[in-house]
Amino acid sequence: MQHVFKVLGFGLALLPMGCGNAGPDRLAARPVAASTAPPVAMASADQKAGFDRWAQGFASRARSNGIAPAVVSRALDVAYYDPDVIRLDRRQAEFARPIWEYLDSAVSDTRLANGRRALADHGAVLSRIEARYGVPKEVVAAVWGMETSYGLNRGKKGVIPSLATLAYDGRRGAFFEEQLIAALKILQSGDTDPANMKGSWAGAMGHTQFMPTSYLAYAVDFTGDGRRDIWSDDPTDALASAANYLAKMGWRSGQPWAVEVTVPTGFREAGKAIKKQPSQWQAQGVQAVRGGRIPDHGPASILMPAGANGPALMIFPNFGVISRYNNADSYVMGIGLLSDQLAGRGGLVKPWPRSDRALTEAERKEIQQRLAALGHYTGEIDGVTGSGTMEAVRAWQTAQGLTPDGYVNEALLKRLR
Repeated sequence: MQHVFKVLGFGLALLPMGCGNAGPDRLAARPVAASTAPPVAMASADQKAGFDRWAQGFASRARSNGIAPAVVSRALDVAYYDPDVIRLDRRQAEFARPIWEYLDSAVSDTRLANGRRALADHGAVLSRIEARYGVPKEVVAAVWGMETSYGLNRGKKGVIPSLATLAYDGRRGAFFEEQLIAALKILQSGDTDPANMKGSWAGAMGHTQFMPTSYLAYAVDFTGDGRRDIWSDDPTDALASAANYLAKMGWRSGQPWAVEVTVPTGFREAGKAIKKQPSQWQAQGVQAVRGGRIPDHGPASILMPAGANGPALMIFPNFGVISRYNNADSYVMGIGLLSDQLAGRGGLVKPWPRSDRALTEAERKEIQQRLAALGHYTGEIDGVTGSGTMEAVRAWQTAQGLTPDGYVNEALLKRLR
């Protein structure tokens, strides 16, 4: 599952958060919020004809996957080609936001206040969910807050038309056809009906934005009413489903997702690839920013999401568990920091280097091109600062005797030039 922010490396996030986005099993590039407005353009005659031909073939494939003919017919009766979905799928942004701007929104005063209210209103059920699945109620509430602003923005597009459109004309047709088959299985089970199956333009559903395949695998009936209802105003099943997902992904009870640390001068071991016990890191001079010993919770890595001039985090296995909900580091930090503050713990101590500006897509591509020319980067020149680009930056920084933090900014570009 991969969550709407398309994140460029360590938290250069595109697009707004928390408005009916793709949930577990979601796309690597998270979609933007579902639109409640009519499509910006009507389907052309050719598009309609092509979609109708695809629908005939899909009906046969759906039946071969065990979907009853009546369910297939009922679903295709509400399916249509939606150009607005394709527009949203292909939308690209020229500029990315720095991670601190993303986190300012993720852990805003409003989101915190609404989260505290949600914990007060639903504390009893969240406590029961925590007792069953071992995932802290504040973490579940943080997922809820990030995904749909505590249920306010669940998405209002019909999931069947959106998935059918993307299966026919999307860039990832096979993925979306799989999701559409899963959606039909949900309808066949009787958990909901096509009219109630609303969500984002990419097919993510409910309070915690599950894609259909993840719903089938991890959604639970926590209320005991015989239906796994993640769509209704009552968030109970959706919250329990999110906790079940995190638990199945390996959540470790009683352990943190991360601890803010300071690193010694000349520190050269940032990055997820290097893992040591906290005691080993502390022996090298890595210390908790608030003091005290960090218990050996398990293998930990040191992340420096804004380079050597920003905060440093010792991340634990639960960081990786949250990333299964959305693989963007900035999203994981948003969940972690929001849940920490909902639990009464403080935020980050070291300030962000807010004087850094976000690079343009052209500048990010130039960095990749220059790293490739130097033999450090072998990936696509796409301007997306993912793990491959950051590893290439670290390799170049190491060769130059610099702190290998993998941070992509204007100073790096100037050095490469």
